Amino acid sequence: MLVPITITEKAEAEIKNIMANKKIPSDYHLRVGVKGGGCGGMSYALGFDIAREEDQQFDLNGIPVLIEKKHYMFLMGMQIDFFEGDEARGFTFVNPDIPKRHDQ
Repeated sequence: MLVPITITEKAEAEIKNIMANKKIPSDYHLRVGVKGGGCGGMSYALGFDIAREEDQQFDLNGIPVLIEKKHYMFLMGMQIDFFEGDEARGFTFVNPDIPKRHDQ
């Protein structure tokens, strides 16, 4: 099955750092999903979890990834990146296929 997401090098390094240094159990995987869908649109979820029967499982450069089957189509083409600025840091979800608006 086609892997619906990609992970940038910066995000990959940060995820591997968290897995190595935050006592994430070895049987846990990176879970990628979606929440909501109301007026505010979709929001994306990222965390560590154990595999369930309804999950699709992937390996992205040594990172075990879980995606619920019902979330698969909403994540197609998404890229997970890691942002580190002066006032904020964290993971972001970007769809490189959608042009950015310059009026925001």
